[in-house]
Amino acid sequence: MFEVGRVCLKTAGREAGKYCVIVKKMDESFVMVTGPKSLTRVKRRRCNINHLEPLTERIKIKSDASDGEVLKAYKEDSVFARLGLEKPKKAKKAEPEKPKEKKVKEVKVKKEKKVKHKKEEKKVKKPEKKKVKEKKAKKPEKRAKKKK
Repeated sequence: MFEVGRVCLKTAGREAGKYCVIVKKMDESFVMVTGPKSLTRVKRRRCNINHLEPLTERIKIKSDASDGEVLKAYKEDSVFARLGLEKPKKAKKAEPEKPKEKKVKEVKVKKEKKVKHKKEEKKVKKPEKKKVKEKKAKKPEKRAKKKK
């Protein structure tokens, strides 16, 4: 009853209610099943036969067949129509998303005239320069005193 190629319905687990195909008989109570994942969302895994309900459908595959071979067998035996499955679409390669460029609205801003007094700027700059020069001048004198 549970031979290679038998289409089954999973009755337990997270994949309950989904169709799968027996790919390999492992021992008396376990079989290897696959959906394949692209078709029925059932991953290739070991499954207890108590969690499977065999259907009358059977596809012609060899033992331990790949998912591609199982899909071909589904097409050849026209099991898609009998089970009401949709044929898997070819997956497109995912392209990395490019960051979206933000459109900046151009707004005309009137330039404000900034009035700065030249005298204020000179007053601010001169004392800073003097302090720097004085510090540099003092350091060599201190060194000279220490050496004597």
